[in-house]
Amino acid sequence: MFFRRLVLLASVSLSLAASGLAEENVWPLFVVRRDQPGTAESAQYAGPLFFHQSDGTKDVRGFRPLFLTTRTGAAVEKDILYPLFTWRSQPGYTSFSFFRLVDRQSRAGGTAPPDGIFDIWPVYLSRHSSDPDKSYQAFFPLGGTVKNRLGKNRISFVLFPLYMQTEKAGRTVTHTPWPLIRSYDGPGYEGFEFWPLFGRNTRAGHYDHRFYLWPVGHYSVDNLSAPVPDKRIAVLPFYARLTGPGYISETYAWPFFGYTHRTQPDVYDERRYLWPFLVQGRGSERLVNRWAPFYTHSVIKSHEKTWYLWPVYRHQRWRDNGLQHEKSQFLFFLYSSLEQRSLKNPAAAPARKTHLWPLLTAWDNDAGREQVQVLSPFEALFQQNNKIRQLWTPLFALYQYDRQPDTTVRHAFLWNAITWRRSPASREFHLGPLFDLKQDAERKRWSIGCGLFGFQRAAGGNWHPFLFDFRLKAANKASSAASP
Repeated sequence: MFFRRLVLLASVSLSLAASGLAEENVWPLFVVRRDQPGTAESAQYAGPLFFHQSDGTKDVRGFRPLFLTTRTGAAVEKDILYPLFTWRSQPGYTSFSFFRLVDRQSRAGGTAPPDGIFDIWPVYLSRHSSDPDKSYQAFFPLGGTVKNRLGKNRISFVLFPLYMQTEKAGRTVTHTPWPLIRSYDGPGYEGFEFWPLFGRNTRAGHYDHRFYLWPVGHYSVDNLSAPVPDKRIAVLPFYARLTGPGYISETYAWPFFGYTHRTQPDVYDERRYLWPFLVQGRGSERLVNRWAPFYTHSVIKSHEKTWYLWPVYRHQRWRDNGLQHEKSQFLFFLYSSLEQRSLKNPAAAPARKTHLWPLLTAWDNDAGREQVQVLSPFEALFQQNNKIRQLWTPLFALYQYDRQPDTTVRHAFLWNAITWRRSPASREFHLGPLFDLKQDAERKRWSIGCGLFGFQRAAGGNWHPFLFDFRLKAANKASSAASP
């Protein structure tokens, strides 16, 4: 009986949400709300644990923090114990991943031939394709071949590290065994290395690299066909020298003392004393004034950075994608503030995001939308990770503030147990299912138990009591009136 009543109450809530009402609060069973007619809808069940969000193009639902499903058109992505298990599927493509250690990808359908990848890192790597040039299979460290992976066109090995051969851009490198003995071959390539004693590899007209008693002695020349090639000579830790067209850099007692002089493509001069602590540099597009850890100021093109008592405080300014960015940080993530201004319209209000870890996060998108959350332990650490934001951030939402561009304001306490919403046309207050107050231009109503008992009055009228008024009748009447 209780379960049937719970299902009925849930259906009543969903019907009210569909009828355009802003919120129905039966916390902790469920809270369903819609900010404005026609915009995104959201629902939470069992406090913040189960959730569902939809904006018409994307549907997101899950069980925090264990399970998440995201549907965008025909594409579906499922995560369990993110980032451990991930499934993805869309027409012609499916994939599964376990923490990027076990990966399975399959492509089929349409005009493309079947193609599949299955990996168990680093033990087994494979690809099965109708094109023999793309298929491969490898059992590490026993033997096999990998194609177009790990930055190489081809990697073959037998009883690694006894034998391995790699190919890229026409160059073949053979290790027998890795990393001690290495030989180079290919059109224009040649070389032999016995690490760490000596080695040399060259490409005709391009480069000549040598080392002796690695990492002590280095000699390399790049861009051999250029009028002035790039050269590097090093006898570490005593001396290192780099030269190129309009460029020279020398270091003594490497890496502590040295200088750099450059005349092209831009002018720059730098002095280093006990690097990286004391560095002074001046140029046409670059400035460095470092007295670490007390003070550092650098300007590289449009990117300006200042440190005080590293790593206590950092301030940055830079330009990107038509925006002027300004960021301040205290102890990396304990406090951070990012402000963005339009370069085309400097008079426009800036967008801001502020983190005071782990207490709060505040957003302002400069278009009338503002949000605040208390507590917020994950936003500062995973600022670009939407899945962490969906699965973990709401679990700590002791308080949330949301202001819409139309001046609608909503406050929520204790995972929506207590909510207060004010819009230009209405007011709403909810104390879970215990008490609610709703007011608009037509009437004012307060009730106990989601409508078990309460009072209401029309605009300009008198108060009238009611019993068992869950306001479903109004929704049904509206639906009946709309039916043919």
